[in-house]
Amino acid sequence: MAKSRTRGLRATYSRVVPGASGRVLVVDDNKVIRQLIKVNLELEGFEVVTASDGAECLDIVHRVQPDAITLDVVMPRLDGFGAAAQLRADPRTRHLPVAIVSACTQHEVEAGIAAGVDAFLAKPFEPAELVRIVRRLVERKDRRGRKGASAGRGA
Repeated sequence: MAKSRTRGLRATYSRVVPGASGRVLVVDDNKVIRQLIKVNLELEGFEVVTASDGAECLDIVHRVQPDAITLDVVMPRLDGFGAAAQLRADPRTRHLPVAIVSACTQHEVEAGIAAGVDAFLAKPFEPAELVRIVRRLVERKDRRGRKGASAGRGA
């Protein structure tokens, strides 16, 4: 006897959108959470690269060249705040949009703001909210890129 599904699929996440909407670097030490974030973003058309902690994020960020980064806070080797602070200190990644995906306690929000984080998403999160925040961050980066390109043109 075959098993049947008790819940229907949500239409929003049932198809892959053709054409990448942007590249996102997802950083979390929990493999299940990384995969959950990855799948939800890929279903909305994002290209996703993952890293298991802040140190790995910093190792690959220049090679991957993401449009946005999601960071967990509590991770081995280098936590999310340390990674965010180092990203902000590097001129090549200073303007890269960063979202913290964590419990988002008051302390975490304050520390994230001090480290230059752009957005916060509390775990457990709704997939639609994750997608909305990441899309907003990628669009923000695109606007910054266009402003920089037009500012660099001679008159």
